[in-house]
Formats: sequence, structure tokens, C-alpha cells
Amino acid sequence: MTALEIRGLAKSFGGLRVTADLDFAVAPGERRLIIGPNGAGKTTLFNLITGEIKPNAGTIRLFGRDITAVPCRHRPHLGLARTYQIITLFPRDSLLRNVMLSLLGLSSLRWNPFLRLDRQHALIAQARDALARVGLAALADRPLAQTSYGERRRVEIAMALAQRPKVLLLDEPFAGLSVDERADVRRLLLAIPRDITLVMIEHDMDVALDLAERISLMYFGEIIVEGSRAEVVAHPRTKEIYLGE
Repeated sequence: MTALEIRGLAKSFGGLRVTADLDFAVAPGERRLIIGPNGAGKTTLFNLITGEIKPNAGTIRLFGRDITAVPCRHRPHLGLARTYQIITLFPRDSLLRNVMLSLLGLSSLRWNPFLRLDRQHALIAQARDALARVGLAALADRPLAQTSYGERRRVEIAMALAQRPKVLLLDEPFAGLSVDERADVRRLLLAIPRDITLVMIEHDMDVALDLAERISLMYFGEIIVEGSRAEVVAHPRTKEIYLGE
């Protein structure tokens, strides 16, 4: 069984084709890297997988279950989580509260309009545990606005991990980070256990290639090269797209 399987996925916006009959399969526990130039359709692919946009054709399966028509809000309950290229967190709230809000989305408590988060001891403990996993336990009560960009990236990953996903989609987790911050996030991703399948979009090739077991190269909405690091790097189409050879 595959962790994530896509067959014949197609999406167009008017006359603009973004993905075209795309086939894609990721094994459980795999570390998959998706590369490609700007406009290749990588983030759109993630948006299709998470249900934020609907495909024109094709199917998406999560551990054998067809989730193509499952509403976006239900997919995290099935084991799917993601981070975003542009960080969208609550800057005035503490790191702890940001993570607690992500946990609340999976809890029946979210329907309680009178809920006081400061009294939800189980949620607080889970959120602190998630922050500890990304090395931010000591900053749990600090407002997000008073943290560095790299720390905010780690908060976003903590929020995703707190949901106990089976498949985690990472959209450019190294974007905008300093050398030291990239090293911190790299260590964090390497420490994620194998019961979580990782699919990552990334432009920082030096860092990302070391994390990936298989690589898929997207170009104009299609996966045109796929294989190991050595196979993809050596492929003529990769050289043509990235080096103009």
C-alpha cells in the first residue's frame, strides 16, 4: 500500500493548465522531494492534495482511501498535515497558544464557544510536548512576534506534528532562513520518526537533496523526471531546466 497516491490529476484555471494527468506515488515512511522552477505547479499540487482546491480530473488516495472528494477540513482527521510557503500564524499570541489552536482544530472542543484554553490542561501538555520536539520549549510563553523567522518556521512544523499526521507536506521549510536556521530545521526534519511520511517542496537544493530518498522534478504541471538523487541530478532534462544545457 502507498501512503499517498495520485492518478491522472488535472487542474486548470480557465485556460491555464497547472497540472496535467499527473501520476505520483509515495511509499509509507518515504522522504520525497519535489523540485521544479517557479510556476511548475508544486504548491498547487499540495493545495490539491489537502483539498484547498478541487481537481478537474483524477484521484487522490491516502493509505488506499480515496480522499478526492473529502472536504479540506476533514483531511487532517485522516492523517494529513502541511506547512505553508508563507507563514500564516498569530503574531500576538504565544507560541503555546498557536500550537494549541492547531490541536483544537482536531478536537470536539472546537464547537464550544465558551471554551477557555488556559483551562485545557491536556491540550496545554500536548502543545508543550510539540514545542519541545522542535527545541522551543523554553519559548512557549513568548509572543510569536518576538521570535525570529527561523523560530516561526519551527513553530509551524510543531503545529503540524502536534496533529500526529501520517503524511506531512512541507512547502519550502527552508525558505528565508539563515545558514544556522537551516541547520536547525534540517536536524528537526531528520529527527521526525519514520511512521510519518514526508513530502517536501524546496528550492534550497544543497540542504533538501540530503534529506530526500526519491526526487520528483515538476515542469509545467507534469512530473518529467523521477528517481534517486543521483538519477535526477544526472538526467539531461534536469540539466536542461536548471542549467540551460
